[in-house]
Amino acid sequence: MPGIFITLEGIEGSGKSTQAKLLKDFLVGIGFTVVLTREPGGSPIGEKVRDILLDRSNREMEPMTELLLYEASRFQHVAEVIRPALEQGKVVICDRFFDASTAYQGYGRGIEIDTVNKLNLIATKGLKADLTIVLDLPVREGLRRIGGQPDRIEGEEAEFHERVRQGYLKIAESEPERVKVVDASGTIEETFASVKSIVDRFLSLRKARS
Repeated sequence: MPGIFITLEGIEGSGKSTQAKLLKDFLVGIGFTVVLTREPGGSPIGEKVRDILLDRSNREMEPMTELLLYEASRFQHVAEVIRPALEQGKVVICDRFFDASTAYQGYGRGIEIDTVNKLNLIATKGLKADLTIVLDLPVREGLRRIGGQPDRIEGEEAEFHERVRQGYLKIAESEPERVKVVDASGTIEETFASVKSIVDRFLSLRKARS
């Protein structure tokens, strides 16, 4: 497709939303038309599913129920928002995408990775990000940064979040061309400098290949 699809991933408190907004501003500033979206959510239906997933009262939710809800939200998101924007030549920046399901429900919850991969494929119809940036930092620091009352996922034990973090690092190790890891333990400005450097390099390579 003529557009560019960039996803930001990371554990709770890694600063994805902040970095996604900064990246959007940067890309708009150099002439791109950008759609900034998120998961779970991104569409009216997806946002309703998001409320269910993050509601702290839903503590009895089974891991497979959780995964299927994420995938249902994703299917609607891709069909309604992401794919149409890419077909129009826009840049789509998504705060989490299918790597989150691999990290959280696969490595975090213990669902077989092969099962998660198959459901990811169904939900996306094979759509992958052109570039994925994983914002990495120690779990303790990430949880410290979370303000207010934690949602259902944020409120999980530290061991769960550590499994998620290690899952992201395994994903990056398995797909080094697509997935880049950024140290997010510094300031917002320091982290964005690293993000911008990766995106600049990606855009230069894309231009050279076209």
